[in-house]
Amino acid sequence: MTASDVRGSDPGDGRISTTSAARAPAWSAVAATTSELPPLAPDFDVAAVPEWSEVVEHFREGLIVCDADGVVRQVSPVAERLVPEVAPGEVLAAAAVAPLHGDGPAEFTHHGRRLRLRPVSLSRGRRCWYVEDVTESVSRADALLAERARSLFLAVVGEKLGNPLHPDRAAAAVARLAVPAVADVAVLVLAPRAGRARWWRAVRADDEAPAVDTGVLPAAALPAAIEAGLAGAEPHALDWLAEQAAEAGWLPGLDVPGATARVVPLPGRESPAGVLLVARRAGRWYDEADVDLVRAFAARAGAALTTALLYREQAEVADTLQASLLPVEPAAVSGGQWGTAYRPAQAGLRIGGDFYGSHRLTDGGSVFFLGDVSGKGVEAAVFTGQLRQCLHALHRVESQPGRLLKLLNDALLETTQAHGQGRFATMVLGVSRPHRDGGLTLTLAGGGHLPPLVLRESGAVEVVPLSGMLIGVVPDPRIGEVTVHLAPGETCLLYSDGVTEARGGRRGAEQFGAERLLTAVAGCHRMPAAALAERVEQVTCDWLAHGDHDDIAVLALRATGPSGRASRHLHAVPGPTNADRAREQPA
Repeated sequence: MTASDVRGSDPGDGRISTTSAARAPAWSAVAATTSELPPLAPDFDVAAVPEWSEVVEHFREGLIVCDADGVVRQVSPVAERLVPEVAPGEVLAAAAVAPLHGDGPAEFTHHGRRLRLRPVSLSRGRRCWYVEDVTESVSRADALLAERARSLFLAVVGEKLGNPLHPDRAAAAVARLAVPAVADVAVLVLAPRAGRARWWRAVRADDEAPAVDTGVLPAAALPAAIEAGLAGAEPHALDWLAEQAAEAGWLPGLDVPGATARVVPLPGRESPAGVLLVARRAGRWYDEADVDLVRAFAARAGAALTTALLYREQAEVADTLQASLLPVEPAAVSGGQWGTAYRPAQAGLRIGGDFYGSHRLTDGGSVFFLGDVSGKGVEAAVFTGQLRQCLHALHRVESQPGRLLKLLNDALLETTQAHGQGRFATMVLGVSRPHRDGGLTLTLAGGGHLPPLVLRESGAVEVVPLSGMLIGVVPDPRIGEVTVHLAPGETCLLYSDGVTEARGGRRGAEQFGAERLLTAVAGCHRMPAAALAERVEQVTCDWLAHGDHDDIAVLALRATGPSGRASRHLHAVPGPTNADRAREQPA
């Protein structure tokens, strides 16, 4: 390496080139490896050699050379600027720079600059101190670490707030995540509802997860800063913010005069979903970077809360609609007993396209029905609701089953054509009237539905020959009609195709079918109506073995006589035989 190599190949900044070896950190090292310059003597003066002065002046590090007695012999221009307390000819220990008195490397702040100090031992007991200004690099590293920490925090926030769909759980999660990342105390206040505002508070606890509590305030009692935040404003971080929060009882354990607080609205759909109040203890002020982080956190929290609130509103609407669309238990019938079973295809919705019900008639009879609309899910349930409302109105003007079905067909045609739906339904509609022998007379009308079954008191199971066309397809459908008499203890069973078309068996693809249904209800003629309906549902579900299925609906009507109670039977105790009676006679 030559002196020309040392002087550098970059005339722009005058720094030494590092192409031939590692960068020379000090002029003494250069002297030891350069043949064109004389070796350093113990009393070498850098000012006496212009070449050395030029080289040393452009080093990034400052150099301080001390002899074996600790007397400063040489101080480079960079060192003079960074450590002006050090002067040549004086003992280094006299300089009021504590890190220079140690034996190892150090990093410290001096005159507002961040300095890095590194000692190197030289020959004959001498020592050289390298002093480097690392203020900018440390600042860049700190800024990078801070930005990474902020990004990591916001990523965790996005992950934690992506799941809660319940407003209360989402609000508690927001307050918990804010401590201690952006606050010692965080209070989340949701927009008032029905004149009351829910709030959640998280308080920093040493070495423990933040404690979260909640409460309710009347909307009129909210602090002015919270009201401003709910209006979309962002109040400035003045003392009165902390004072208002303290008056509301939200800042336990904080020294209010020294605390600092900020209020940030949480974005919502049309107005803020809530307000986030963050507060810190004295000495931890919110700078601009902190405020930006709080705003970014509030934006994510607002999105999560808005989603949760929207989900709650939709769930409330869905629950209300489902409650109105669920099958209603049939009204009590004179001389009869009802049994029902219902299982929608989509259990989460609790509603489907199958329906049943009954309405009382003024003459003491009852109109009852069971049907199935085309399709599944919400659309089918809505159509079912329309059909039931039509029946509710039409049975008041017509009680003859065949004519009532035709009126219903005309009403459905008008509805479906007006909305372009093209939906239809199958149905069995009947009228029940008490008979003078204590039984029931049923007049049944069929609209393309499966034929009913009658369980006779003898144990026989009859298939009612009922036919007819679909409802809601053609203007004047052919409607089948038949009359059935039920003696006391006999039952008429209506069911949807979710029973007979249930697929299961060994391969999971075989339909349950009408024959298996007949076998399943054989011997059940003594069962109450409710037990019979439940049995049909149970055997169908057993056949399905938890597989997918269509809507399942069952309606059973059992004749019980004038008292309305079925006779009791003790099946487990056989009646006495003739031989038993003969043995009981006295000899």
